[in-house]
Parts: sequence; C-alpha cells; structure tokens
Amino acid sequence: MAWTRTYDEAEPQRVNKWLAQSGVCSRREAEALIGQGLVTIDGEVVEDAGRKILPGQTLVLNDGATQKLGAAMTVMIHKPVGIVSSQPEGEQIPAVRLLTKAAQFGQPGPVPGRDSKLAPVGRLDMDSRGLLILSEDGVVAKAVIGPESTLEKEYRVRVRGELTREKIDWLRHGLELDGRKLKRAVVDRLGQETLRFVLTEGRNRQIRRMCDLVELDVIDLFRHRVGPIELGDLPEGRWRPLTPAEREALIRG
Repeated sequence: MAWTRTYDEAEPQRVNKWLAQSGVCSRREAEALIGQGLVTIDGEVVEDAGRKILPGQTLVLNDGATQKLGAAMTVMIHKPVGIVSSQPEGEQIPAVRLLTKAAQFGQPGPVPGRDSKLAPVGRLDMDSRGLLILSEDGVVAKAVIGPESTLEKEYRVRVRGELTREKIDWLRHGLELDGRKLKRAVVDRLGQETLRFVLTEGRNRQIRRMCDLVELDVIDLFRHRVGPIELGDLPEGRWRPLTPAEREALIRG
C-alpha cells in the first residue's frame, strides 16, 4: 500500500529530512528511494535528492517504496522467564532462538534466517516476561529507544513488602539511579501486591532497582505494551512479525 501524507509545516523542507523526521525512513533511505523514482509530489516524480516539499503539497511513496521499507523485519515475542533478550552467556538461551517456524503465531510468513540482524528494541531481563520487540529496522529502533523517544512502556509488577502511599509517591517521582534523577513515572496500585508502571525511559533493570530503593522485592515483572503495540493474545514463547500498520503506528508514537 502506498504511503501518502500532505505536508503541513509552515516552511519548505527537504524531502529526505522530512521523511526522516516523520519516522518513515532514514535520510539515506529516502535518497535511495528518490534515486529509484519511487517518490512523487502532487503526482510528479521527485528526481532531485535536494528537492523541497512546500506547504500543502502531497507526497506519495509508491508500493515499491513501502515494500522496500518493509523488508527490514520487526517481530514481537512473548518472552518467557529464563530467556535473555540479547547476547547469552554460557548456556543461556537468547530470544532470537524462539523465532522458529513452529513457534510462529497466526498466519505463516517468512522466518528470520541465520544472517538476520534482529536485535532487541528495549530489553527485558532474564527474570522478566512479556512483550519483547526485535528489529533490524533502524527507524523502529530510534522510535522506541532513541535518545529523543518518549514512547510509553507499560508493565504489571507483583511485589513483596509493605506497600505504602509514600513508597508509591517515591516510585512516581523523586528517585535517582546512577546519580541521575528518573523521569516522572505513572505508578498505580492494582491490588494488594500488584502495581502498574508506565515508563518513558528504559534504564538497566529500572523497575527492579526502583522497587529496591523503596524496600520492595519484585516477584513478577510483566510488560504488555510498548507504545501502541500490545501483547494481546500472543501465547508465551510464540512470536509474530509486526504488520506495516503496526510499524507505522510505532514510529509515529
């Protein structure tokens, strides 16, 4: 399906820069698509990589362009406890090994090969479970874990210890890790031992370390949402590729 959008900024802007800022592709990818004649503005093929788009003009990436951008695979896994997100140590099992034909969920499709460059986009430690995204798409990675990303990650966390209003207030705002103050978090109590966390950053083992600072032990940590992508009915240990619509929603935030 072709990608269409009308430019609504006040000032003209180079096409490659606008596409990169919109999260559609990198500048280099945009230049390559222009070079292949796959980009039009108001029905006219863009031939110059330095071409600027004007307010009110409509840019279209044709089907060939969207197919090329979609060729970089992004998948979601329901990661079980005991599986590591990335590089294993010793006999640890990395999440990428779950990407088999037998474990694919839903409509059968391509299975990543040995030369795949899929990497975790927002890790889950070995003792945590839930939604894990793996991608070889740099635009997706930037949208989720780039320095300017504000994408929400939502967790359900079961803890052990005295759960007071004061501790919840501290978890929401005021804690520091590694000498840096944490961004404000959404923390709600769901039950006697269960908390809901919504974070917009991803420090190493952040929730476990936050809870440790207020004398709470994490018993179970489950991530079920990254931005607009939810785990849904994906069974534990299974995986599926993201759809083009999910990719676009993810990079739009």
